[in-house]
Amino acid sequence: MARRRIAAVALIALAAVTVAATTGSAHRTAAGHGMVPDTLRAPNIRQQIWEVSQPTGTVRFSCQLTVPASCYGPDQMRTAYGTQSLLAAGYDGTGKTITIIDAYGSPTLASDVAKFDTVWGLPATNYTVTAPFGIDATTSDNASGWAGETSLDVEWAHAIAPGAKIALVVAKSNNDADILDATQYAIDNNVGDVVSQSFGEGEACMASADLARQHTLFKKAVQQGITLFASSGDQGAGQPNCDGSNGYFKSTSTPASDPNVTSVGGTTLHADGVTGTYQSETTWNESAIFGDAVAGGGGQSVLFTRPSYQAAATHDRTRDVPDVSYNAAVFNGVITAWNGRFYRFGGTSAGSPQWAAITAIVDQIARGRVGNINPALYTLAKLPAQYNPFHDIADGSNNSVTDGNGGTITGFTAAPGYDMATGLGSPNIGALAPLLAKLPPVTTPTG
Repeated sequence: MARRRIAAVALIALAAVTVAATTGSAHRTAAGHGMVPDTLRAPNIRQQIWEVSQPTGTVRFSCQLTVPASCYGPDQMRTAYGTQSLLAAGYDGTGKTITIIDAYGSPTLASDVAKFDTVWGLPATNYTVTAPFGIDATTSDNASGWAGETSLDVEWAHAIAPGAKIALVVAKSNNDADILDATQYAIDNNVGDVVSQSFGEGEACMASADLARQHTLFKKAVQQGITLFASSGDQGAGQPNCDGSNGYFKSTSTPASDPNVTSVGGTTLHADGVTGTYQSETTWNESAIFGDAVAGGGGQSVLFTRPSYQAAATHDRTRDVPDVSYNAAVFNGVITAWNGRFYRFGGTSAGSPQWAAITAIVDQIARGRVGNINPALYTLAKLPAQYNPFHDIADGSNNSVTDGNGGTITGFTAAPGYDMATGLGSPNIGALAPLLAKLPPVTTPTG
């Protein structure tokens, strides 16, 4: 089955606004199962806009000036989540490598990355692109979706950890077996310290042999000290139907549900669009806006029992996701260069590469790889309030408006502590990163 990406996209160009919504469908071939990048799962909203005529510093788009801000650049995201203090102290991921897995790649990546770096005044991105098994042909829509995902992943990993190297490993297609081939290449060749996976599909949609292979690869990665991230999904407690038909079914997403992976859910961040000052967050759910299921993924795995690190967080007997969250709202999204223009991207696929970048900084502070960070995250969440490693989100839900067939998918409501709407919450990186770096690395696989 074709693996699905997990994001929603909005094209930015500030002026007359034209809006068109389309629902992405999974690309499938007779060769087997696979995933589509997150940006094809949810409706795509395209708003034509462009830069303000007289930009000031890092305020370059009018959506940064709305109240509340409806888009963010690198400086604002760094300030809101607390990365800036670490960058000022010299911790920017130097000496570490972030591996990004995507399919098909992007023919405009070089120009997109250069444009992104130039507009935001960032150092040139130090990245490599490897397609170890070639690249298959696909539909233009599928290729375009993965191209947008690729630009988002590379640019925003760099925005948060500008000193880290980025190794983009491109799968020849989004079929599960091909995605796993690219993942195995990255792990067998020890390409990077952290891996970001902004794609997924319902657990029931992936063949058992592929699931077993994936779990084996993730265990090997943890044994090598590699930290794994995956987006939790963009349809709330649902996932697109396995057969590609319209609609969703209640499910968590794989690879995010694997206990060796840190699953990244979604929030709506409210911060100052000029200074980036953090104001508040709620569970990401724009289903009412889109008239479709558009919300952060979360729920109970049907594949994995509760890992020991979740024992104090939940009474469920299952592996619950997400573990953590990050800003994912489309109308509070991150500004990304793609195909020569700037877009506002939302979805949980925006969070996975940024969490990977955070961990590259942690690795730099720790002077070595930290491995599976889930046990540490759940331990740190129990610290007294003055340590403040997370923004605990206790507002909103990831209930979905529709399942595509006239019904609804009931999700989960955010509450103090752990919940299946936003996990442990979003990071307060200035506090969280030094604490993570002090804990011993976890290189013993879970499950």
